[in-house]
Amino acid sequence: MEKLKVGRASLTWLNGGVTHMDGGAMFGVVPKPLWSKKYPVNENNQIELRTDPILLEVDGKKMLVDSGIGNDKMSDKQKRNFGVWEESSILRCLDSLNIKPEEIDALLMTHMHFDHACGMTRWEGDELVPTFPNATIYTSKVEWNEMRHPNMRSKNTYWQANWEAVEGKVHTFERSLDVLPGLKMMHTSGHSHGHSIITFEDGDDVFIHMADLMPTHAHQNPLWALAYDDYPVTSVHEKKKWMEYGYQRRAWYVFYHDAVYRALKFDEEGQVLDKLKEKEHHYQ
Repeated sequence: MEKLKVGRASLTWLNGGVTHMDGGAMFGVVPKPLWSKKYPVNENNQIELRTDPILLEVDGKKMLVDSGIGNDKMSDKQKRNFGVWEESSILRCLDSLNIKPEEIDALLMTHMHFDHACGMTRWEGDELVPTFPNATIYTSKVEWNEMRHPNMRSKNTYWQANWEAVEGKVHTFERSLDVLPGLKMMHTSGHSHGHSIITFEDGDDVFIHMADLMPTHAHQNPLWALAYDDYPVTSVHEKKKWMEYGYQRRAWYVFYHDAVYRALKFDEEGQVLDKLKEKEHHYQ
């Protein structure tokens, strides 16, 4: 498990599973000869996308950034279509760190698409129960409303199995939420209408989790929006704003989906200053 220290925050990447999604969809209108130079693609035109939550420890609190692909939530057909070659082993990762699921204080849910939200619940016999029974779940009010009342398009990604068992644990916010001093969630819209990013500042030490506004390092260009985005023009403007902010602060950008890097730090010109590479995964 890769680790990163940013000020008083400790970040540890857990193994939350993997998907393999169509590269053209992940890079929208960007031609394949351009994006394929920046991110590996297989013979089926799929790119590997980890679904690895970040264990975030700040001021004695233990939080997870998103929840992984979960276990036993998908049919064989869904696993094939979404390229789920490996399901979650988050609980094993936590156990190796001597952390019990009951010790997780919060889930910081950037959005509730299935590849981020499946890990919020688990099977206990024939019943779905909260995976982290004492955790408060933070997400934007817009996202939570759409999760429970999806439209014709979004019903394919907002699953009742991922929210019904945790309904009483969800705490929503409008524009932003101060989770802890220096740690914020900010509603951006874009990828989904309720999509949020996470920022942390401790003096000169900063990290930004752009979630699916910038799912991989290859999406650094603000114009490279996903075909999956509900509001791509919003994604472009929000990404531009937060990339400029992060460049000025020499922030770490930390990733949930990237199969190459866990985190990157850029200078004021957007050039890489430092990097944390991901170790090779061996699918189960």
